[in-house]
Amino acid sequence: MQSRKSQQVADKEIKTSEPMAVMGRIVGSFGVYGWVKILPFTESVNGLLSYPIWWLGNDDGEWNEIKVIKCNAHSKILIALLDQCTDRTAAMKLKNTLIAIPRNHLPVLSDSGEDGYYWEDLVGLKVVNLQDEELGSVVGIIASSNDILQVQSLKEGERERLIPFINKVIVKVDIGTHQIIVDWGSDY
Repeated sequence: MQSRKSQQVADKEIKTSEPMAVMGRIVGSFGVYGWVKILPFTESVNGLLSYPIWWLGNDDGEWNEIKVIKCNAHSKILIALLDQCTDRTAAMKLKNTLIAIPRNHLPVLSDSGEDGYYWEDLVGLKVVNLQDEELGSVVGIIASSNDILQVQSLKEGERERLIPFINKVIVKVDIGTHQIIVDWGSDY
């Protein structure tokens, strides 16, 4: 049976037309008092700490606005206590939930990508290698200790490529020209 407080976390779902930027994912519970562990998708682990309100959801357009009571960085993860998430059961129900911030609450970045970019800005970009061979377009990003671009070729019969998003491989991200240049062979 679900406790009243656990149910309240799920009851605040609203559909929003506001563009959201996904900034992390809840990966589990932490302790018995409702704290959650978060894998941030931000450049630095503490990139979410300055936002007192987060939006929780599964990228289906429905997001829960939730107040952050406390949040701390621990190595490469965050631990947070969220409003109305008062026990381990409630925290465990949030596992794999995405954390987003409304796009208009984030710093505006240039189209060149030189001052940074948001993950969702990469989806749809063309991926080209140093030999000027088009490898496909970014269809997704797998967040892990070494993030990975999912690149799907437009050519019939070609498989999806998984390209590590690391400095050795990513030569340039240019949001303005809609492309990512990589040091990656077409036969990899």
